[in-house]
Amino acid sequence: MAETESSSKKKKDIKNMTGRQKAAVFLVSIGSDISSDIFKYLREDEIETLTFEIARMETIEPDQKDAILTEFQELLMANQFISIGGIDYARELLEKSLGSQKAIDIINRLTSSLQVRPFDFIRRTDPAHLLNFIQQELPQTIALILAYLEPNKASVILQNLPSEVQSEVARRIAIMDRTSPEVLREVERVLEKKLSTLSSEDYTAAGGVGSIVEILNLVDRSSEKQIVEALEEEDPELAEEIKKRMFVFEDIVMLDDRSIQKVLREVDQQELSKALKSVQEEVQDKIFKNMSKRAAQMLKEDMEFMGPVRLKDVEESQQKIVSIIRHLEDTGEIVVARAGEDELVV
Repeated sequence: MAETESSSKKKKDIKNMTGRQKAAVFLVSIGSDISSDIFKYLREDEIETLTFEIARMETIEPDQKDAILTEFQELLMANQFISIGGIDYARELLEKSLGSQKAIDIINRLTSSLQVRPFDFIRRTDPAHLLNFIQQELPQTIALILAYLEPNKASVILQNLPSEVQSEVARRIAIMDRTSPEVLREVERVLEKKLSTLSSEDYTAAGGVGSIVEILNLVDRSSEKQIVEALEEEDPELAEEIKKRMFVFEDIVMLDDRSIQKVLREVDQQELSKALKSVQEEVQDKIFKNMSKRAAQMLKEDMEFMGPVRLKDVEESQQKIVSIIRHLEDTGEIVVARAGEDELVV
């Protein structure tokens, strides 16, 4: 009975151990020669963390070591099965050898770890700082990195790239599909010398038209126009597909009256006055139509008394309003009918 309780306690201890603690036990168990080879593939901060865990380790019980080595073997086996035939195939084989619940636990643990995307450290880096390190890279390298960034950070970098590089980077993001682990590892090795990187072993999807549209929707209007115009010359079909999925300030005429009224309730009057300074009458009329006569008259007077406004200021105001429209669309409060989409809403 005492032996059973002891065994149960050890299993509980293993279950409560962190991944770092298990990794430390594993490295100690396989010996210093093999461990030193493994360290060659780790980042400096990872080596420091594991060294700390090993240093604070007291004793390793035989049962504890065996359980961790067994867990490592199971995860390795599951990863190989996934590489060969996918998750369903791996689950089927693991169920036959380890049982249903054990197979589910292993697959869940593996798939959660596979969600770590390449260049994760970059997403915590200031875009302006990152720009200094990547602007000299080839367009395909820059495109790969931007595809894994949040659109708001990628847009800052894209709009600050040299004009002759912007459209090529945008084009490469748009046509990007899936990237092999070998290419990701090579790019990460290059960046590791400049910053620090995360390594990834799995194929990860990134880029595509949706990705570049998100980025272009956040860059300044001048950069957006320049990139789209350059793409129209280089790849008209791709440029057309991108434009179909983009929303610019002038597209506000595509909104129904109720949606426009919701947008106007969120917009600052001063920003709206500047935003309407350089647009066609069709856009202005659409706005005035959805305001009270008094509010429309006040807006017209504001625009008249405002005098000349720098184009950059006008575009910034337009961009703020577009951001409000996108937010309302994301939250489901309005529906934006884009070119080429079925406008039927039920």
